[in-house]
Amino acid sequence: MNDWTPYELAAIASADDFHISPFRADGVALGTPTWIWSVVVEGAVYVRAYNGTASRWYGSAAAQRAGRITAGGIGKDVAFTPVRDERLDALIDAAYRSKYAGSPYLAPMLTDRVRAATVRVGPR
Repeated sequence: MNDWTPYELAAIASADDFHISPFRADGVALGTPTWIWSVVVEGAVYVRAYNGTASRWYGSAAAQRAGRITAGGIGKDVAFTPVRDERLDALIDAAYRSKYAGSPYLAPMLTDRVRAATVRVGPR
């Protein structure tokens, strides 16, 4: 995976408009853009599926490992890497708490069910 530029990371970190479109099963057509929360941790972009591993976009991202995102005025072809790492989970939780403090949807994003659907998003 290539690295995000500092500009891209700053734009994504401050954006509340992250849309994810993994490829469909054919590996060619992009899925319908889905608005999700994103955070930047240690120079990488992470997202979680609110409905856990049963989320449609998560299933496509895990299977196809590629797609496209738009966020903060940036459109980018990306690779998806499912992540399970206790150290990163704690850092991602902290980033979610900071970015989305006060949201009634925050608590579910910090559960084991949702942590299991954590994905690193990187340019390709």
